[in-house]
Amino acid sequence: AICEKSVRRWNASWMKFDGKGRIIETAMRGESMEHSQPIGIFDSGLGGISVLRELRRCLPHEHFLYYGDSAHAPYGVRERADIRRLCIDICTHMIECRVKAIVIACNTATSACVNELRALYPQLPIVGMEPALKVAAERGAHQRIIVTATQLTLKEQKFARLMERFQNEHTIWKQPCPRLVELVEEGRLHERDTLKETLTAYLAPYDLTQVDSIVLGCTHF
Repeated sequence: AICEKSVRRWNASWMKFDGKGRIIETAMRGESMEHSQPIGIFDSGLGGISVLRELRRCLPHEHFLYYGDSAHAPYGVRERADIRRLCIDICTHMIECRVKAIVIACNTATSACVNELRALYPQLPIVGMEPALKVAAERGAHQRIIVTATQLTLKEQKFARLMERFQNEHTIWKQPCPRLVELVEEGRLHERDTLKETLTAYLAPYDLTQVDSIVLGCTHF
């Protein structure tokens, strides 16, 4: 429904993505905007390119402005106030470039300051990300789910509220994976042995034969 053959305007007031950058929900607003203006997308680095790819597929007639803040990556190990400052700087730059909407293609940045950004820039639709815990929980009763993400995403109130919705009926484990973000930013995805060792270390505490889903709660993953 959201992938129209001809998309003339950006009318979404919000869209929800899963942890791999796929659009899973959208809502519409009545106000139309100039088609020629770009949609701004930003992430702490390279991970948000997966979101950009999906948006280009679903909105082929739109223009996009991507900002990957690799200079300050990873965000997940930074203080919330620091992330907020970085995000405000990026949004200010994008507004100067006349974007008509901003997509925060970063679970960590969304967790840290999406509400503050919406309050600061009420004239713009600002789209956030969240780990696809809802999708994993809806696969069946009594699901056993590992949510992988950055430390900040997993400790912020936004994820805590999301987890509260499902933890009574499902078993949910939170697993920070900061090294995976670093490997992506360092361009080391071809080092299969290093990736395998890193993943094995993070997942070693779990009996994976008893796990139903692993949520990739970071666009870098």
